[in-house]
Amino acid sequence: MTVEYVDAGEAINQGLLNYKTPGADVAPPVTQNVDYERILNAREEPQNWLTYYGAYDGQRYSPLDQINTENVKRLVPAWVFQAGTTGLIAGASTYSFEAAPIIVDGIMFVTGWDGWIWAIDAATGVEIWRYKHAVPFDVSLCCGNVNRGCAVAKGKVFFVTANAHVIALDATNGKRVWDRTYGDVRAGESATCAPLVVKNMVIVGSSGGEFGTRGHLDAFDVDSGEHQWRCYMVPKPGEPGSETWPADGEAWQRGGANCWLTGTFDPDTNLLYWGTGNPAPDFDGGVREGDNLYTDSVVAVDADAGQIRWHYQCTPHDVWDYDSIAECILFEKDGRKLLGHFDKNGYFFVLDRTNGERVSITPFVDRITWGAITRDGQVTAKVYPDKEGDPVHFYPGPAGAKEWTHAAYSPKTELFYVPVQDTGATATRRRREFKESIPYWGAGVQVDIEDMAGSISAFDANGDEKWRWRNDLPMCASVLATNGDLVFAGAPSGEFVALDARTGEQLWKFQCGSGHHSSPTTYSVDGRQYIAVPVGWGGWAEGFLPGMLGAGHGSALIAFALPES
Repeated sequence: MTVEYVDAGEAINQGLLNYKTPGADVAPPVTQNVDYERILNAREEPQNWLTYYGAYDGQRYSPLDQINTENVKRLVPAWVFQAGTTGLIAGASTYSFEAAPIIVDGIMFVTGWDGWIWAIDAATGVEIWRYKHAVPFDVSLCCGNVNRGCAVAKGKVFFVTANAHVIALDATNGKRVWDRTYGDVRAGESATCAPLVVKNMVIVGSSGGEFGTRGHLDAFDVDSGEHQWRCYMVPKPGEPGSETWPADGEAWQRGGANCWLTGTFDPDTNLLYWGTGNPAPDFDGGVREGDNLYTDSVVAVDADAGQIRWHYQCTPHDVWDYDSIAECILFEKDGRKLLGHFDKNGYFFVLDRTNGERVSITPFVDRITWGAITRDGQVTAKVYPDKEGDPVHFYPGPAGAKEWTHAAYSPKTELFYVPVQDTGATATRRRREFKESIPYWGAGVQVDIEDMAGSISAFDANGDEKWRWRNDLPMCASVLATNGDLVFAGAPSGEFVALDARTGEQLWKFQCGSGHHSSPTTYSVDGRQYIAVPVGWGGWAEGFLPGMLGAGHGSALIAFALPES
């Protein structure tokens, strides 16, 4: 197929490349009328997947039920989109999908690595347009050249780039509308999260905590790209929480707490619920004595003012790299507005989302040796890298009992479904002086390549485990729950499985040819339901499953459906 380069000279000069496939370069204006009200009521459009988690509540649940426990065994591939594995700024293993496809009225938008984004016909898998933002070769990336998704609203599609830009494209043709920089790549800042559209704002978080950056959340105007507010997650001296950092020195300025995953939103409280990353340096706590707020925390941020209203810190003074960036799932129980969060430290937190009050804390993985958290929230550290050059082994490893990949919640079964990683690691403290854009970890880390396990585990809101689907390898991909009483999950070895949401029984599987480390979504076109799963094995594989570094990389997007009758 011939590919035309459009206005290549200007593209190179401005740091972007926009390719057009002849005869298929314009999408219908399906996103023109996607606004705040439609996203608020996303579940009323089950044929679409309008925002990163499917809805503001982060549940990754779809009301679609055409595919169900009775017929899922008949599921077959409907189409495959092959993106290729090209890339320039890092090793080959980092080029793979980690995104959640967005679908609006038959058009799919999905991001890839290295600045790529595509518009695809969601019924056929045919590419409509593609856009590439040229990322400088010298961008500092901790954990792979990855991107986790996009957002749509008012005729535009929004995504971030590895060199910390947030870009708005015309959703019909992929042409750039506006482009804003919100991070300093010279200091090691980058961006990996899917934007969240709330009201007339595009909200994005920063990455780069492993380089000693100071994490922040930013809001931009949907129409103009004008910056609306910035919320730093490490307080400067004199601000609330600053007493948890050393009084002298500059530790707070390079304190981490990056917001590198997408948050959730409750219109009733007008609060954004975001998880924050680890403090910097990751493992050397001696240079940052104190609890180090607001690292490793769930923070509630006023959507209009961009100010923190409450916080809950999951791992005070973290020296295990236990980011609390994972999703904050909003749900209700006994008339109470709650929030569920599965943390990398191995504990499942349920909080009152109106004020951050602790409701319950329970472990969700078998092996936790780093320390313990009691039901009343008291944290006791037991094993950690303390002495220079002294190796220390602990569970879970730095990738966590659950990494960034997402759990799901079904309001139908009232169960949470979480991908579990039961893997340890050894860390050896190595003190390093801070240097801008140079890794600032504070330890050498080796993740176990033996004695590991994984599961998809179902928990109720009290933290009681109801069933467990066991796997020999850690489960490193997001799960999806549907009204068909199904839970979909991908394994590192390539199998994509459907489980009975009530019992955990495996009902179907398909070998996708590459490991899963991404986020499936579901939608329907002309009455036919599809399950779309991006596959590919890359990113920070050495951090969560180093024994599979040589596995097939893959970079495909596969859509499954029932056979056409």
